[in-house]
Order: sequence, then C-alpha cells, then structure tokens
Amino acid sequence: MKYVGLDLGSVTCGVSASDTGFIARTVETIRFHPDDYDTALDKVLLMLEREKPDLIVLGLPLHTAGEKGVRAHICEEFGAQLEKESGIPVVMQDERMTTVESEEILLEADVSRKKRKKVIDQMAAVAILQRYLDTHDEKGNLIHG
Repeated sequence: MKYVGLDLGSVTCGVSASDTGFIARTVETIRFHPDDYDTALDKVLLMLEREKPDLIVLGLPLHTAGEKGVRAHICEEFGAQLEKESGIPVVMQDERMTTVESEEILLEADVSRKKRKKVIDQMAAVAILQRYLDTHDEKGNLIHG
C-alpha cells in the first residue's frame, strides 16, 4: 500500500510519502497564496496523479488540550473535498508538535535557517505520516500496545 502525508498550512502544504508502509520520506512543499485552498487543492491533486497513493494522511492541527480550532476545521473541510475529488480515502492524523519536533531535528543536524525554511513543511508531513504508520496496521486499524 502506498501512502501520502500532508501538512496543510495557510501558504504551504508539506508532502511526504511511503511506498512500503514503514518509513515516510519527503516529497515536496506545495506553495499557494495565503488561504487560497482552491489552488492548494488543485496542486495537491496534480501531485496525487504522480504519486498514486492508496491512502492520504492529512495532519489535523489540534490545540494542546486536544480541542479543534479554526485551522482544524479548515483541514477537515480540505480533507473532505480532497477525498471527494481524488477518490482516495483521507484520514486525519493529530499533528500536535510535529513542526516543533521537525525543527529540533533540523537544528540538531545543523541545517541552515534558509534550508530549514525550505524543508520544514516536508519534515512535518513526514512526522505526520510516520506517526500514522507507527500506530496503524496495513488495514488502517489502530495498533494497541
């Protein structure tokens, strides 16, 4: 099964993928005008034609306590429209702390500020997808420890 992970922001969408279902890798960062989710959707659909995933894992930006805010609702709407237009199932994955974790990894690796800015969204998408892969079996069932 092939997976694509997405980290949707207000001007970028980080993209990751996994061909094996075990390890997520970076793909690209899709850029669009602020809050222009129609353009973002069109660009994501083009990327999906290239990647041909069986499942899309979209980050859900919950607040620290777990409640949904405006950004979470935008992501849910985007995910529903993406599933409708692509015909590919979309699952939501809690993305709390993925950008912070990604930033720490890049800082530890001594990646320059300019380079970090270019890849942070992709790294967050990797973290989102990897979290899903680590916690679900190949049928999408939650793995209980």
